[in-house]
Amino acid sequence: MPSAEPARQRDVIDTAPAFVQADADALNARFAGVDTATMLSELFAEGNLGRVAVVSSFGTESAVLLHLVAEADRSIPVVFVDTLKMFSETLDYREQLVAHLGIETSYSVTPNREVLAAKDETGLRWSWDPDGCCEIRKVEPLARAKQGLDAWISGRKAFQSVTRENLPRFEVEDGRLKINPLGDWTKDDLETYFAAHDLPRHPLEAQGYLSVGCAPCTSTVKPGEDPRAGRWRGWDKTECGIHTPGAPSDSGSDELPPGYEPVF
Repeated sequence: MPSAEPARQRDVIDTAPAFVQADADALNARFAGVDTATMLSELFAEGNLGRVAVVSSFGTESAVLLHLVAEADRSIPVVFVDTLKMFSETLDYREQLVAHLGIETSYSVTPNREVLAAKDETGLRWSWDPDGCCEIRKVEPLARAKQGLDAWISGRKAFQSVTRENLPRFEVEDGRLKINPLGDWTKDDLETYFAAHDLPRHPLEAQGYLSVGCAPCTSTVKPGEDPRAGRWRGWDKTECGIHTPGAPSDSGSDELPPGYEPVF
């Protein structure tokens, strides 16, 4: 008798999240007390992060994280959200840091132009609806940029504002691992690192801009103020929304999404 044909293998689509909270808890326990440079080197060398990238604002403190990542692995991509409202100094600083640190791949992602035409035709939405402006110019573009990622690296620090206190090194958002390597760093730690590695400073910092975002919504910081006091001054707003759970959902993709502009 002819032998029975083997059962046909079913195609299965894996919809499970890349990471769950237990993974973040385990990593927080494992790297408790371990210096940041060693932590990043081990994480990248082990290759268990999947598709990972750094998200950088190229602000006044960004050079520290970018230097740490580049020293550990220069091939880790760096993603920049260009809201089309950035200071020209920030765009120049980005090019300077990418070249100075030898970053191999840097991408920018921009707002959807059709959405801008429909929701911010005059370009003045920031003046009457800063949350809505951030949503279409920052939150949605970054959600699009993260579509192909399993993990991403943030430059947040707990000392920056009261909304960032008790910041863990590892957390999970929308099934992705979010890594905050500088979560427990102080301002003095950053200044010491800048000096030790002779890192370039953002050109606006010397003018009193201690935290730099979009040009219309960023002002100088007065002595004694919270470092982020110059962001959305006069509004009951402290975050742009990209670090808030529940940002627009996005589906996984192995391809770089539209809107990326590589910088080499």
